[in-house]
Amino acid sequence: MSDKYETHEASDCDDALRELYGFLDGELTDDRRHLISSHLDDCSPCLEAFDFENELRHLVASKCHDDVPDGLRERIADAIAGCDDAEVE
Repeated sequence: MSDKYETHEASDCDDALRELYGFLDGELTDDRRHLISSHLDDCSPCLEAFDFENELRHLVASKCHDDVPDGLRERIADAIAGCDDAEVE
């Protein structure tokens, strides 16, 4: 019986995992993204790592945000508008 870990060289997995954050952030070239995507399709351990990191990012994004008071938003907008007016003069 074939082991699911046998199908890839350790260096392929190292490369894929090293570039995982770039892959998740959309920072890779199309060619590199395709290579990593193909590797993930064929390599269960790397796909598990990708799924974990992707899920963690979504969880952090959904839970870690601050509500900004309306008054602060207005003061910032006014300050930005004031900077724009000063540049025109």
